[in-house]
Amino acid sequence: MSIKTKFAALALAALAVTGSIAATTTKAEAYPINNWAWDVGAGLATAAIVSTAVAASNGPVYYTTYRRCGLAPRYNAFGQYMYSVRVCNF
Repeated sequence: MSIKTKFAALALAALAVTGSIAATTTKAEAYPINNWAWDVGAGLATAAIVSTAVAASNGPVYYTTYRRCGLAPRYNAFGQYMYSVRVCNF
């Protein structure tokens, strides 16, 4: 390692130590959650709006009775062919 790399690692370690000391020496203050119901309701409404937009952006889905089936090879952990399995795309 070059001297610049060692110096950068030392500076990063010093910064981490300083940050951890500063974080543990501050006074812990706890505040009650006053309006948590409003936050949950807003989150659910946002999730509903986003999921509706995502569902509407996809194209239409057509269901048919035709299934494309074929054989897919299966291999063991060593990459050797073992057997084939019937696989159908719905």
